[in-house]
Amino acid sequence: MKKIVVLAFAGLAFLAGCNNQANKAASVPDTKWKGEPYRLAFDSASTKVNPEGVTIPGIKYTANPEAVEKRAILVVHFDITGTSKSTPNTNQMVMAPVDISGTEGALPVDYMQIANKDLSKFLGAYCVKGKVKISVALALSSITQQATDAELNEKRLSDWLPIEVEFKKPRPGC
Repeated sequence: MKKIVVLAFAGLAFLAGCNNQANKAASVPDTKWKGEPYRLAFDSASTKVNPEGVTIPGIKYTANPEAVEKRAILVVHFDITGTSKSTPNTNQMVMAPVDISGTEGALPVDYMQIANKDLSKFLGAYCVKGKVKISVALALSSITQQATDAELNEKRLSDWLPIEVEFKKPRPGC
């Protein structure tokens, strides 16, 4: 009789242990990629001052391995409310396509230099001085240069990444 009771307790302990393992397996977090196919981050190490007057830090990306693109476009939104000029016709800059590869990387340095130069032209045209709030995102290379918000939302590859930059080279006469 004593052996039956011991075997019964051993069996219950075994079953309780198996049940506990099942609960642990069920609580393993879901590691599937969530959100847009690309995640962006600014590279704080590559923030050297640009002679054009504005410096967007280098942009690093991480891609969903199941949604890697070969080309993308950098889109820059900027907020220049409160400038001496009237409200601009546009508050975004759509760059040319750039080659991207792999699941991790950074946008090329020369591409970012062109972005800085082009953004300086926009900001100078509207007599901006000082700090400017911008947001950057990657979009499919098929986006048009005059993309509407609807087209941009449809073809965006990443969430918007905000930052505040300083513009130090306003146009003469502002």
